[in-house]
Amino acid sequence: MFILNSSDPVPLYKQLYNQIREHILSGKIPADTRLPSVRQLAGELSASCNTVDGAYQELYAEGYIYSRPRSGYFVSALDQEVAPRPVPRKLGRNDFLPPPPARFTYDFHPARLDPESFPAELWRKCLTEGLRRDSRELTHYGELQGDWGLRCSIQSYLEKSRGVVCDPEQIVVSCGLHQTLEIAAQLLKDDHPVIAVENPGYHLPRDVFENHAYTILPVPVGQSGIDLNRLRAGHADIVYVTPSHQLPLGYVMPVANRLALIEWAESGGRYIIEDDYDSELRYQGNPIPSLQGLRPTGNIIYSGTFSKILSPALRLSYLVLPYSLLGAFRERYRSYNCSVSLVEQRAMATFMEQGHWERHIRRMRTVYKKKHDTLLRSVEACFGKRAEVIGQGAGLHVVIRLPETTQSEAQILDKGRQKGIGLIPFSDFHVTGQPESVTLMLGFGGFNSSEIEQGIALLSQIC
Repeated sequence: MFILNSSDPVPLYKQLYNQIREHILSGKIPADTRLPSVRQLAGELSASCNTVDGAYQELYAEGYIYSRPRSGYFVSALDQEVAPRPVPRKLGRNDFLPPPPARFTYDFHPARLDPESFPAELWRKCLTEGLRRDSRELTHYGELQGDWGLRCSIQSYLEKSRGVVCDPEQIVVSCGLHQTLEIAAQLLKDDHPVIAVENPGYHLPRDVFENHAYTILPVPVGQSGIDLNRLRAGHADIVYVTPSHQLPLGYVMPVANRLALIEWAESGGRYIIEDDYDSELRYQGNPIPSLQGLRPTGNIIYSGTFSKILSPALRLSYLVLPYSLLGAFRERYRSYNCSVSLVEQRAMATFMEQGHWERHIRRMRTVYKKKHDTLLRSVEACFGKRAEVIGQGAGLHVVIRLPETTQSEAQILDKGRQKGIGLIPFSDFHVTGQPESVTLMLGFGGFNSSEIEQGIALLSQIC
């Protein structure tokens, strides 16, 4: 009835368990049938008694068989209509794996960082120091809002470099923008069901708030940031903005519009979510101060990250909650624990305390400025008047418009893939509508100078 294969990597007792289970589920062995004794079945299979007993014990524990004193094991009665069906074939791990990501010779993804930029040796030392510092705390879950030392370092940095005015107790350490937005969505959803987003704008906030059953209100973006007249005309209770470097167009919201946006929020009990995602990377003049710093007591949730400068793999971000939401956060999340590893939090705190973070920012600003300028020169040399550059001067990408091209975005992307060029569809940033002319987002962080020149030259040939 049963066959055991000693060359199969599956243990023998498990092979026997699987075969008996399948026979029971399929009805081949009816309910209340007495199974052979352990010794008898072991003899029939030329197997050890331990193998048979192991299979019987697992079947017994899961309820497929039952025992009678001094009589042996019997098949349990199962409702065949609701019993689990045997898997018709052996599923390999590849049945569940997504296809491998596409590899491009020239990948213009806007979130790629310089491959030589991560300070691995310094980070290793900071990790070691973090492990040595009061190792007894590593037996605890840690504070809900994150390591106090890291929050103090973040507060000091934000005050000095971003103009954010807050206390460490307002800071929550999180594992990426998605969690920051999840927290905001949870805190605001009872009384604020509609969120305005920039159009074009980053897709992640739309996805997160849609998953929390919010109504999404797209608002156009111009050179002065989000259109305040259209925002006022709508019925949004929250607005998500990237005022210091609008994603994807790169515009900076002027101070008059920032103050007007704050007034819009305060006059109606509304909230602003300020994403300051790559504000450190400004190549002309000083970094633009935060919106939150203009009204520290206002209804502004400030979000920042270490991903764009240090490493997206660390999953280290943070948000600054206004005091009006701090009590609600602590009440709603009182049973939660911080989702970021305490070891990495301590390493980041040490990295900041010893001045490595600010030195790293200065170094990366120099590195990326050279790449940024190389990209602009290459676009000018290869495209000339065929391309209109917008969104330059900051961040890790530049946007160009191609008003004279006769090809569609899809055609350019397809030809690019054939030539080893990776581009993100700019149309994906639009909630509604489409750009007036073909628009391309060109990330430059992951290239060296010669690769930028070669990639832009090849791109110009297909546009």
